[in-house]
Amino acid sequence: MERPAWAPQGIDLSVPSVSRIYDFYLGGSHNFEVDREAARKAMEFMPGLPKVMQANRAFMRRAVRFAVGEGITQFLDIGSGIPTFGNAHEVAQAADPEARVVYVDHDPVAVAHSRAVLAGNDRAGIIAADLRKPQEILNDPVVGELIDLDRPVALLLVAVLHFVEDADDPQAAVATLRDALAPGSVVILTHASYEGIPIPEEQAGGTVGVYKDIKNPLVMRSREEVARFFEGYAMVEPGLVPMPDWRPEIPAAQEDPYAYSGYAGVGRKQ
Repeated sequence: MERPAWAPQGIDLSVPSVSRIYDFYLGGSHNFEVDREAARKAMEFMPGLPKVMQANRAFMRRAVRFAVGEGITQFLDIGSGIPTFGNAHEVAQAADPEARVVYVDHDPVAVAHSRAVLAGNDRAGIIAADLRKPQEILNDPVVGELIDLDRPVALLLVAVLHFVEDADDPQAAVATLRDALAPGSVVILTHASYEGIPIPEEQAGGTVGVYKDIKNPLVMRSREEVARFFEGYAMVEPGLVPMPDWRPEIPAAQEDPYAYSGYAGVGRKQ
């Protein structure tokens, strides 16, 4: 396979990537045929997967605007993926030009593209790091330069925790990040779940199997399990709800049923 000019050296073009599959679902162009093949296999079981991803992005934008409205001007977006229109820094800086954003991802393509998109933006940066090693994120010099942890921060964990298996203790990783934030900070989070998917669980399990086959297990958690990620934080109204139900901007009747596949919420540190 010929390596596209935008693909960093050293990455294996034959191995699917979660962030590039996500890019494909959102209609992006920075993905390989191996990513598209995996996405199409997953969509054989859940044809509405692009609608799920669009609901994730729409929630993220609403939540970022909410955070800015609450006076928060610092954003740490972990598992940020490949930049697409309406990324967190665009939403935050449109609402407040002084807003600062640090993206975190471990996919080389996502990191390379983020650097290109953010070139010349001295209030936004990208680091290559893994959610499973939260202290490395907190200690990174780019985070130290752009984020003041003594002031409120919006921590974004959008569509990332369901790719962290229980064996890697995502609860502990999130707790480390939560505990490092100042009072007034918020956690903005979405998570996949079998609850709310408009197809039988057995059929949705076929999609889970596709991700397992590409060595990126998709962990579906219950509402109760997702709620644990907010421990110590007070839930912002309307609480932990299906993504379209969090402070919606369009009537529920206009939403695709697949948009309700998963939970979204914002918690605030008192």
